[in-house]
Amino acid sequence: MKRNIFLTIAIAFTSVTFAQTETFNDFGILLSKDKKYGTARYEAMSGAFGALGSDVSSISVNPAGAVVAIKSKFSVTLNNRSTNLTTSYYGANNEFRDNFFNISQAGGILSFTGNNSDEWTRFAFSFNYKLNNDFNNFYALGGNNNLAPTYNEHFNDNKVNRTQFNTPVEQYADLITEGETSTFSVGVSAVHQNKLFIGANLNFHNLEYYRDYLFNEINNDADGNTLDVRNRIISQTTGEGFSLSLGFIYKANQNLRLGLAYESPTWYQQIIEDSEDLLTMNGIESLDLNPYRDNQGPFLDEYRFRTPSRITASGAYIFGKKGLLSVDYTYRDYQNAKFRGTGFNDVNTNFSNNYRNTHALNIGTEWKFDRMSVRGGYHYEKDPNLLAGGNTNEDNVRGYSLGLGYNFGKVIIDLGYTKYNNTEFYSLYRTGDINILNNTSRISGTVTFGL
Repeated sequence: MKRNIFLTIAIAFTSVTFAQTETFNDFGILLSKDKKYGTARYEAMSGAFGALGSDVSSISVNPAGAVVAIKSKFSVTLNNRSTNLTTSYYGANNEFRDNFFNISQAGGILSFTGNNSDEWTRFAFSFNYKLNNDFNNFYALGGNNNLAPTYNEHFNDNKVNRTQFNTPVEQYADLITEGETSTFSVGVSAVHQNKLFIGANLNFHNLEYYRDYLFNEINNDADGNTLDVRNRIISQTTGEGFSLSLGFIYKANQNLRLGLAYESPTWYQQIIEDSEDLLTMNGIESLDLNPYRDNQGPFLDEYRFRTPSRITASGAYIFGKKGLLSVDYTYRDYQNAKFRGTGFNDVNTNFSNNYRNTHALNIGTEWKFDRMSVRGGYHYEKDPNLLAGGNTNEDNVRGYSLGLGYNFGKVIIDLGYTKYNNTEFYSLYRTGDINILNNTSRISGTVTFGL
């Protein structure tokens, strides 16, 4: 994931427009990401449930999975995320840690048995809330790149020959983000002759995103006078969208299951962004320059966005009642992501030219020992951006997962642990001049009630 953090701003009255244009592509990727939140069993197996089903969270991969459940059930999951970010900027390193706790999943499957004479032997209704991506983070960076400053003149300097502050002393930036994207899904599914499982979901998506960005640049002139510039941009973004999912699971024999699922693009019909921009410069008494302050906004923008669609092909092998191995392969067409509104031509062209369609691999396994289950998984996902870091594969996400479950009969308790990492590339003055090592771990706990 790469993000240009508002930065080659020439003059105050263009800063907001320029910043938004440069970050819309990254914002679109942020809306499209799915961090595989779900039940603890689902997370412990790295979300590889496309050909398995039965678990409530499986419907987020393949809606046919609901009808695999013979009995009705309800699950609720608590999740704690711990993220460690290490920023690197021209040799200066800083480390930040963030913790986030909430209800990441809640939903159920209502399973109904058909008539014995009917070839459609079972039907299911499903509903599920899940967290897709949470944005609660903070990081900062500081140092000196010894490059030409962004701000080399004081905006209150009205002389013909303005004082030039061309000697960089320090650059600093920090970013606070809050909010989440989440999905509530309702679905129907059915099984034909206990071999072909089919299903469909209607998915309702919600967006809440808050961003507080501060950029600080300190420069000197030839006589040692200091220009201290601070630019703070705050934005609040909300939106709602919907998507459709279709899928099937085919039971080739008692051991082998194959699955295929399609999720349409998410159509965000109305995204509302409220933003404000504040630029300040210190007063310099020796040059008879008063402090400068320019507060612009609030600005209110409305636009629409279409996320990439998703295709998932799956396979699972069941080792009787002992265990299983499951694999999901997911393809996403990021080049077809698209904003709609005024002034998005360059943004959409950038999706087509500088972003790639991605591949993701999820592998999960589970082994049962009486009432106890032991689980593990691995996941790998390519990053769509072909600009900074895009050809190094360092920004691709790699991780593993582990978990345990115990069946008490009517109640099942599951625990899951997920860990993944990647390097994020940001651009301040030059492409990719900020590197952020992201190490994230999650612990989840799920209670499933048989109905």
